[in-house]
Amino acid sequence: MSNESNQDLVVGLDAGGTRTRAVLASAATGRTLGEAAAGPGNALTVPLSQLTGHLAEAIGGAVSERDRGRVVAVVGGFAGAASGPPAAGSSAADSADPSELSGPPDLPGFSDRDPGRLNALAALAEALRRLGVAPRTVGVSSDIEAAFASAPGTPADGLALVAGTGAAATRISDRRCTVSVDGDGWLLGDEGSGFWIGRGAVRAALRMADGRGDPTTLARSVGLALGLPADLLEGAEGVEGVHEAHETDEVDGVDGVYGGGAGAVERAGGAGALRRYGPGRGAAGATRWSRARREAFRTRLLPTVMAQPPVALARLAPLVAEAARRRDPVATAILREAVDHLAAAVRALDPRPGERIVVTGGLLGPDGPLAAPLTGRLEGLGLTVDRVADGCRGAVALARLGHGSPSHAAGTS
Repeated sequence: MSNESNQDLVVGLDAGGTRTRAVLASAATGRTLGEAAAGPGNALTVPLSQLTGHLAEAIGGAVSERDRGRVVAVVGGFAGAASGPPAAGSSAADSADPSELSGPPDLPGFSDRDPGRLNALAALAEALRRLGVAPRTVGVSSDIEAAFASAPGTPADGLALVAGTGAAATRISDRRCTVSVDGDGWLLGDEGSGFWIGRGAVRAALRMADGRGDPTTLARSVGLALGLPADLLEGAEGVEGVHEAHETDEVDGVDGVYGGGAGAVERAGGAGALRRYGPGRGAAGATRWSRARREAFRTRLLPTVMAQPPVALARLAPLVAEAARRRDPVATAILREAVDHLAAAVRALDPRPGERIVVTGGLLGPDGPLAAPLTGRLEGLGLTVDRVADGCRGAVALARLGHGSPSHAAGTS
């Protein structure tokens, strides 16, 4: 540590829909020297004042006061900072002299740029000013660009897929996105994401309650997670015999979601499993859950959901994963359809056999519910799959590259 007491430092940020993580590292070696986390960092959906506060909290926690004068470069990978080709003369991340970036996001020289990047640059510059950090360069990339750079060797070209709160696939060239698929936000896209899966859980619960949908344990688990009174859920556990009937029909492709690979998922028939039992079976299956309780459930559930930010539905995604592990057919079908959406996004990038794809996000981590089946799909396309935890290492690597440090040491921990 004595050799590091006077060295230059860099900061890398991964600012996602759920949290903002900051990592302090040596500019020379990439060695991690500190890290901290704070609240959400989506540059489009988090108000600018809150975004600034979350960035200041994360950076302030990672960088002690005595080290702040030695920070020479900061790069953040931000959700909501739309990926796109760089402007003429720009580097691996949009960057500028921090002294030019204070104030609202109508920044000189950036007026024709993506609003998410503008918000990110403005918030980051203000957070650094509050902390007394004055780096030589401040850079912003998209979260997916930072995640791609987190792969071993800090690659410059290939494909990337993010599936966390949101979902997007991109083609990366020279460390910048040149083609994007989805990432269109909760209202218009993010298909296969944590939000999409969580919304599917609520929709399945509502459909079971009103008699249109199949019986599912998601009604009870969603109700409990959202704080509905327990007496409304009496009889909402699903139907005795659903799992047994399901097991006689190839377990409805549970093997396709948990380790059966691409063939098993394809054989299962995708979202058709949701229709296999039909509306009549769903209505009959809900008979132990009285009509009065089902109606009260719907009356309480809808305003509870509407009172929260839409992306908060992503926190219900683990309920779907757990129900699928217990062979709930509706939950299994939701996960299978999520895999279908993510695989379709990658196929839309026209992948070439042998290309590298970097995947990240909670749904695709080592224990993620979509990791095994989606990996099978991607390998079936001839792709080489690298999995990274988040974009922090990549943001550090981009900061070091912008500072002129050698890229081969960017992954040092």
